[in-house]
Amino acid sequence: MHVSEAAALALATRLLEEHGAPHDHAALQARVLVTAEMKGHPSHGLYRLPRLVERIERGVIDPQTKGTQRWRADAVLEVEGSSGFGPIVAMSAIERLAPHIPDLGIGLVAVRNANHLGMLAHYVEAIAAMGFVGIALSSSEALVHPLGGTRAMLGTNPIAIAVPTAKEPLVLDLATSLVPMGRIHHYATTGRPIPEGWARDAAGNPTTDPERAKAGAIAPFGDAKGYGLGIALELLVAALAGSALAPDAHGTLDSQSPCNKGDVFILIEPSLAPGLPERLSTYLDAVRASPPAGAGEPVLVPGDRARRRRVAASRNGFEIDQRLWEDLNARSRPRILAFEGQRS
Repeated sequence: MHVSEAAALALATRLLEEHGAPHDHAALQARVLVTAEMKGHPSHGLYRLPRLVERIERGVIDPQTKGTQRWRADAVLEVEGSSGFGPIVAMSAIERLAPHIPDLGIGLVAVRNANHLGMLAHYVEAIAAMGFVGIALSSSEALVHPLGGTRAMLGTNPIAIAVPTAKEPLVLDLATSLVPMGRIHHYATTGRPIPEGWARDAAGNPTTDPERAKAGAIAPFGDAKGYGLGIALELLVAALAGSALAPDAHGTLDSQSPCNKGDVFILIEPSLAPGLPERLSTYLDAVRASPPAGAGEPVLVPGDRARRRRVAASRNGFEIDQRLWEDLNARSRPRILAFEGQRS
């Protein structure tokens, strides 16, 4: 069925408010979920909302806290997330650090024990909008097998980078696993098999059954490259945030465990070289204008496809599983219409 951005935001915000979230907390958490839908990543979208509600009900999300912040050094803000919403804890800390970056040149936020962030692009885009280069790292429970292994030992350990230019920023957002575990959960929810090569089951055998994959392990992307980057980020996030390593981490994919993974955000003042933002934009436009490998398939740079999807979804709405929409409405007191004027 088709859903408008406004309807999705209204329902998600209201549902979180009904479960004790202040309006600004509910609105930001809802925005992160709905933007993921609009960008074409439902694995990080509204399908996660029922789990957030259940986590609030079971006391493993505190919907009111922003966490506790302390300066560990002039350029390092350490945050105890205290089981708060990931986006609330993260953005509160980023906004506190940002005014210091013109003097510091570079600063870092290290968060532990906050809940799932959603797409990391949200945070680096916000940092780029402030005029800074943004880097975001996050960890998770053990979901990825090492190269040559079969047992989950690493997190999906995503990384996102945004570089401001004279036009739209360059935005890279990727997991070091072949796919995020959330995408496998989404396949399971919709009853579709996953592609071959994505995952192994609990016995270490390759599988296309998403339910079996949920109990097993995802492959690292790019073999040795994704594995090497993933294990480096595993240690880097834990070293900076003091958070759990993957075998001892939990709370991003269940409804009952406190979340104890880590998140790191780096803000960097870009060079003041004359004309630099324009040169960056010109370079990206040259990449886009370079000869495509396939007819009718223009070259894109990271962030282009998601940006276009978001613009289209803002105008026309986006598709959502009807069962999920009905479940969300059933959990909220007032019923929210999907999209007047659009067929469902």
